[in-house]
Amino acid sequence: MDRAEKTRLVEDVRERFAKARAAFVTDYRGIKATELDEFRRALKENSNEFKIVRNTLVRRALEGTEVEHLSEYFTGTTAIVFSYEDAVGAAKTLTEYAGKYPALAVKTGTLGAKVIGPEEIKALSRLPGREELLGKLLGSLNSPISGLVGVLGGVPRKLLYTLNAIKAQKEAA
Repeated sequence: MDRAEKTRLVEDVRERFAKARAAFVTDYRGIKATELDEFRRALKENSNEFKIVRNTLVRRALEGTEVEHLSEYFTGTTAIVFSYEDAVGAAKTLTEYAGKYPALAVKTGTLGAKVIGPEEIKALSRLPGREELLGKLLGSLNSPISGLVGVLGGVPRKLLYTLNAIKAQKEAA
């Protein structure tokens, strides 16, 4: 790789860290290429990205950023999972595949500018996903309205029942 290409790669990684809502640092030593491809496809389905970059280039990219202290984790075989939309979905996929393939180990991560450890990433993965939370919010917003509709519909219904009872009583008499 020539100097210009390295500079471009450093800028690219810096932009990815700035754009990502969350980033997770993993160790992938010993994982098979087919397993890694499967993991990449699963991440890509949720608008996440798995990137392998030389550690020295990532350290340069992190210089002067909010997450510069992550540099210490870039030793050995290290890769980064960037989450641009749903950090919970990325954490779920990462912990699922880390359990499925023990060679894929979670080192650390960032949620915005906050550094989180492997245990916090597991806790993040247990949260409901974005779509589920939006569904719950919509249900909560819709609940009072549907209750009001039920109450308002009950008044004419009871009047109808009363009129039917009077009609049946007069027919019987």
